[in-house]
Amino acid sequence: MSPAARRTRLSIAATSAAIAALVLVGCSSTVTGTPEPSAGGTMSSQPGTDLNTLLIDASSFPAPYDALVLPQQAISQAAPDLSGIPAGAEVSPAGCKPADQDFGPTGTAMIVGTDNDSRSTISIELTAVDEPLSTRMEQLEQCGEVTATKSGATSTVTSTLTPAPPIDADDTLAVRQTVASGAGGDAVTQSMLTLMAQIDNVRVSATFMSFGSETPDAMTLDELFTAAVQKVKQG
Repeated sequence: MSPAARRTRLSIAATSAAIAALVLVGCSSTVTGTPEPSAGGTMSSQPGTDLNTLLIDASSFPAPYDALVLPQQAISQAAPDLSGIPAGAEVSPAGCKPADQDFGPTGTAMIVGTDNDSRSTISIELTAVDEPLSTRMEQLEQCGEVTATKSGATSTVTSTLTPAPPIDADDTLAVRQTVASGAGGDAVTQSMLTLMAQIDNVRVSATFMSFGSETPDAMTLDELFTAAVQKVKQG
């Protein structure tokens, strides 16, 4: 195994281990439909709100998912893994790196459910933002293939937008992504299906992630995404 491939595998293992220790570890599918305009009179949160209060409960995750709200110190490790681009990585093309996040309780909150048999996860992430979801969509459209390099290890992130999920929110999108690193016997592929919605200043992301050929659990992902959006709308 080459040094770069070893560092890549260790980096992925470290991120998964961080989730595993907290959630007991840690694809693609097509979501059809069109977004619906947000109904008036709803409010997601006020500036300074602890986003953990807007997360769905662990009991919302059906079997076989064991779910746990991540403490803030773990979110800074887990969140970048959901974009496929490690924090501090050099990214090419320039401008394709996701916006910086505030990993404090008023900036990001996350709950992760893990299927311990398949080692796949469903993560619900709430993020306080100051830009519309369309900005992220435009970035994904322009960055279909991105190379990320950190500590000598390089990975390739491929993103494909799919029809946005039909849900009552200001805006929605869906994206399928793969993160490929290493070569030959050292090759590692991370597959993800992510649904996003924005309500006022809160972005809701639901991601199914697998490191194997596991068929994405699109039905459970959609159910949890819907519940997460409704919880944020209720405030």
